[in-house]
Amino acid sequence: MQELILSLIIAVVQGLTEWLPVSSSGHLVIFEKLLNFNGGLKFDVALHFGTLMAVFVYFGSDIIGIIRDLLMRNWQSEKSRLGLFVLIATIPAALAGFFLRNIFEVAFSNLTIVALGFAVTGIFLLIAGISSNKKKEFGYSGALVVGLAQAFALFPGVSRSGSTIGSGMLLGLEDKEAIKFSFLMSIPVIFGANLLTIGNETLNPTLIWATLVSFFVGLVSIHLLYGYVLTKKKNLKWFAAYALVLALVTGMWVLFL
Repeated sequence: MQELILSLIIAVVQGLTEWLPVSSSGHLVIFEKLLNFNGGLKFDVALHFGTLMAVFVYFGSDIIGIIRDLLMRNWQSEKSRLGLFVLIATIPAALAGFFLRNIFEVAFSNLTIVALGFAVTGIFLLIAGISSNKKKEFGYSGALVVGLAQAFALFPGVSRSGSTIGSGMLLGLEDKEAIKFSFLMSIPVIFGANLLTIGNETLNPTLIWATLVSFFVGLVSIHLLYGYVLTKKKNLKWFAAYALVLALVTGMWVLFL
C-alpha cells in the first residue's frame, strides 16, 4: 500500500510539471530521492506516457487534421506543415535518445546534473521571456533547431516544454503556436521511449494507476497552461525564477547534505 501511495504522489508531480516549463524529469529525480522511492526508468517512462495521452485528448482535433492532410498529400495546408515540422523536430531527440540512452540513464541519478539543468532552464526562460515579440518566418530549419532544444532536454532538470516553447518563440512562433508545437512534438519522442523501454510488457497494477493519475493531472495542467498561464510571453519570467531558485536549492543539497 505504501508503494502505491508513493507512486501516486510521484504521478501527481509528473502530471503537474510535464507541461509547465520547469522540467518534470528533474522534479521526478528530486521527489523520488525525497520519498526514498526508486521507480526506475520504466516507471518514469510510463508516467510520461500518461501525460502524453492528455495531449491526444486536448489536441485531438489538431492531430486528426494533421494526419488527414498528410495522408491526402495536402502539403500546402497549415496542418500538413505543422505535421512536417513535428517530424523534423523529432529527429534530434530520437537519435540522441537511441544512441546516448545509457548516458541519460546515468544522468537521472546525478543531482549535480539536475541542479545544472534547472539553472540552464531558468536562464533560457528568462531570455525567451524578455525577448522581442517581432514576428519572424518559422520554417523547417527553425523546426530542426527546436528539435535540437528538445534533444538537449533529455538531461534531467532541462525542461522539454520550456526549451521548445522558448526556442519556438525566439524563432518566430506566436505564444500559442509555440505552446501547441511543443506539446505536439512530444508525441513521437515519448511514444518512442515507451516502445524502447516498455515494449509489449504487461504493466503491474501500481504502474497502471500511477499512469492514469498522471494522465488526469496532466490534462488539467495542459488546460491551465494553454488557456490561462502562458497567454503572454512575459509570464515565462515567473517559471525562470522558480527554476533558478530550485537550481540553487538543489545545488546546496548536493554540497551540504
